[in-house]
Amino acid sequence: MSPGFCIPNEFYSEERSDEVSGLDLSLSAMACYDLPILDNTASTWFLPFSDDTRDYKRLKRTPSVGNCIGSNRSLYSGGGISRSESTNSLNSLPRLHFRDHIWTYSQRYLAAEAVDEAAAAMFRGDGDGAEEEGSGDGMRLVQLLIACAEAVACRDRSHASMLLSELRANALVFGTSFQRVASCFVQGLADRLMLVQPLGTVGIVAPTVNSTDAASEKKEEALRLVYEVCPHIQFGHFVANTSILEAFEGESLVHVVDLGMTLGLPHGHQWRRLIHSLANRAGQPPRRLRITGVGHCADHLQSIGDELGVYAESLGINFEFSVVESNLENLKPENFKLLDGEVLVVNSILQLHCVVKESRGALNSVLQIIHKLSPKVLVLVEQDSSHNGPFFLGRFMEALHYYSAIFDSLDAMLPKYDTRRAKIEQFYFAEEIKNIVSCEGPARVERHERVDQWRRRMSRAGFQPAPIKMMAQAKQWLGKINVCEGYTMVEEKGCLVLGWKSKSIVAASCWKC
Repeated sequence: MSPGFCIPNEFYSEERSDEVSGLDLSLSAMACYDLPILDNTASTWFLPFSDDTRDYKRLKRTPSVGNCIGSNRSLYSGGGISRSESTNSLNSLPRLHFRDHIWTYSQRYLAAEAVDEAAAAMFRGDGDGAEEEGSGDGMRLVQLLIACAEAVACRDRSHASMLLSELRANALVFGTSFQRVASCFVQGLADRLMLVQPLGTVGIVAPTVNSTDAASEKKEEALRLVYEVCPHIQFGHFVANTSILEAFEGESLVHVVDLGMTLGLPHGHQWRRLIHSLANRAGQPPRRLRITGVGHCADHLQSIGDELGVYAESLGINFEFSVVESNLENLKPENFKLLDGEVLVVNSILQLHCVVKESRGALNSVLQIIHKLSPKVLVLVEQDSSHNGPFFLGRFMEALHYYSAIFDSLDAMLPKYDTRRAKIEQFYFAEEIKNIVSCEGPARVERHERVDQWRRRMSRAGFQPAPIKMMAQAKQWLGKINVCEGYTMVEEKGCLVLGWKSKSIVAASCWKC
């Protein structure tokens, strides 16, 4: 095995076995796996050939791998960790078992060939901006980011600091879409570098959360702008309301439990639309509509409920609102007042990923509580990306690809110097990026996962899929909201996925007990 190979302790999580079992080995998906620091003198790698025979196939490096690793054209050229520095500093790390080496090399063999494809995908949507800065400058920025992520992961402070200085000069907040997204990752890498402990220790220190009133106001404004400008949250509301209306068809006593209560958005946009649809549905409107909002700030949620009550009364709907002031991890079945004869649905818009932890216990507990409520349907809307893998560099690469697509879409929707775009990027998406990149343990709450992983989690908790059959309606909705061209809508195994130029962004699914 190569002596230069490095996997810091914080790369691993207790969910590794879960991640491996659901591993996507397609070329594009493999771009999300981090690449090792390899000994350039090694001419071959040993990879598993058959689990049954325990035979191993000796694979020679292909030209594409050589181009990616150890050549002047590689993503590590001009910015990677020097061989002597990395070897000397990493010899003190605990040795991994042979099976860990084999597993890691088998994943990264394909990942090496996929990096060029991932980098190209990041720039495909940059259009004129990418041409203006030149593909060489863009690739150089990718090289610097990945090399810096390597250095930070290996706790090489001096080399990472040098790379961060160069990155800050090139990752511009008002530059091209990739320069802007790179600036967010630079912030995350800088935060992670400040928090890592010296070599020989495990993990990183929990970051300090900025919870000032001014910061909260900026986040609230950014969330409102995201809702108005981007279709991501509106897509979730559309799918959820359509599914809820279907579940409530012909029912007179209906109840919605909203986890997160519309993300804290003022005015309760999602439920205003539902109330309007119920008031105008064929036949009679329901005799009573109850909504239970779950969240931290009871006063804020109650103000939303009061506003919804006034709106429902104006449409002749008998409306009741109640608040469960709690985070999702501390929910109990007795928190919810269930009445006989009611049809219950549970609504979760971009919420459940926050309780995905290493042990899986927190999420399982929440799902078990929901299952005990016996809802007719659970609507689940989540970011469709793998930001909770066992390796830091894997999460980094996947997040870089994912948020590059989002920043590219913002380029197409808003002018270059629009202050709304700056607020959306710096106070909403940058906060997600920094959490994914700089945090570990309980502090890392942005643990987005793909549809397949959610499907396994929901099945283990006793839920069965309820396929969403509204593709035509969804495409019609997408055409009506007047977003720019480039957004796509696809159906994937009974789920609806909103994407940008073939990159999945948000996925919606429905589940029944």
